[in-house]
Amino acid sequence: MLRAPVMPLPPRRSQYGVAPELVRKRAAELPDMVSVLVRDLFPDAAPVIYPGEKGLEVIREATRKQMEKVDLSMIKPGDSVNVLGSHHGFTLLGGAPYAEMLRTIRDVVRERTGCTDIRLRVGVGLRFRESEEYIKAFGLDEYYEGKAAGVAPVDEGVAIETEIGTLYGIKKIYDARWIIHAHNSDVREVHFHRQVDRAVKPFGMSYARIETRSTYHQNLGPRAANFVARAIFDSPFVQEKFACAVFLMMSPSGVVGVDADNDLYALNDRVTYLGCRDYGKMMTLLGEIDEAITILDFPSPVPYVFAAGVIFANFAGANRDLFDLDDPLPPYTWYTEAFYGEDGRPLIEGVPPVNPAIKVVIHNYAWGGYPSAFFTEHIPTIVVGREQAELLNRDPQNITYTRNTLLADDLDTAVRFAKRVAGTDKILAFDGASGALNVSRSLGEYLLQKAPLVSRRVDEELLPKWLKQRGIDPAQFKNS
Repeated sequence: MLRAPVMPLPPRRSQYGVAPELVRKRAAELPDMVSVLVRDLFPDAAPVIYPGEKGLEVIREATRKQMEKVDLSMIKPGDSVNVLGSHHGFTLLGGAPYAEMLRTIRDVVRERTGCTDIRLRVGVGLRFRESEEYIKAFGLDEYYEGKAAGVAPVDEGVAIETEIGTLYGIKKIYDARWIIHAHNSDVREVHFHRQVDRAVKPFGMSYARIETRSTYHQNLGPRAANFVARAIFDSPFVQEKFACAVFLMMSPSGVVGVDADNDLYALNDRVTYLGCRDYGKMMTLLGEIDEAITILDFPSPVPYVFAAGVIFANFAGANRDLFDLDDPLPPYTWYTEAFYGEDGRPLIEGVPPVNPAIKVVIHNYAWGGYPSAFFTEHIPTIVVGREQAELLNRDPQNITYTRNTLLADDLDTAVRFAKRVAGTDKILAFDGASGALNVSRSLGEYLLQKAPLVSRRVDEELLPKWLKQRGIDPAQFKNS
């Protein structure tokens, strides 16, 4: 069951990270590292279509097949269409499958409707130029004939009248007659949205102005903020433009398919079910880890580095059940941060601590562009390489990140020191390895031992509870 390490994708050139040539060694190259495939941990995991023998062609085929189900008759030859994407999709398996889905959507719309004014709008978070980097890297600016653009939450807004008052979207998102919501189903920030209206969330985030999207981060906190995205989507302004949604369906193993629907809420139920079932098992398993050294080794900001489809921010909160809506406050969100004083101590009782199983974090390769000092304030951290430390020091969102860290010249030195300090040889790499966890041998054996018990508990106890909390009848997915 323990296999050779799965080499992650190479570093990505970006203004938000160090140059690829400065990433001199990956976690997977350390001695005693092995990989555990998701399918070995959970043999009943959904089969993947990508990566696979057919490569990206399977993404094109799946997108075309799913779009056959949707009605596009509302789109006329002289209309304009905005295909709405998000930067997060490009961090999945290197971004190629998501880019292929976006290309195929354009082709299908053009073929079936005769419409030629088809634009791509890609939302982003706090790294305002990141989407533009992806658009150019995958040639989407050329594929969309110069009509592809990244949009940022500080761009010009548009007022949207909703049942709860005036909220603000991004003008470029809605400057076409029709919109097609092209997203993905990975659970990603489940510590924020709690897998409630996951498919609707971008209308309150990627497609919204910063003063509206901040409800997720600071104003209302986890669980409560989700109605904002629903209010925007349900508004007459958006409903009169909405044509359909097309989603890249993800699991910890990879792409399991493409799904499309004119009814976003029907698609949302499927996204909710699959997310709870597949990611729920992996996240519950990671929550069983008793001690570990965590290595960040992926081209994304600190909270968003991946291990088997789960981001580090969720491992930092894996000491709590992030899918359980009875649990109000995750160990990490911006909202949680507000409950700590300047001395780093909770201001009130009951604030859950960051996952105590994480003994040391080694920052081997991860980007800035997202406020991440919270993690170094709560977890002993070693940064590899002076260039990376300097990058973070220059990042206005992370000027205090290295205040509580040590600096190591290389990864081997960092690991050797971390083992002495942590008193463990269990290592978990957040490096985005496809369909697998890259871990030390001792942790791999531990996870294989725990996985069957976790799988049974999720199937029999947790999944029914999670779905009931979200008003979903598991029986409708019995044959899924």
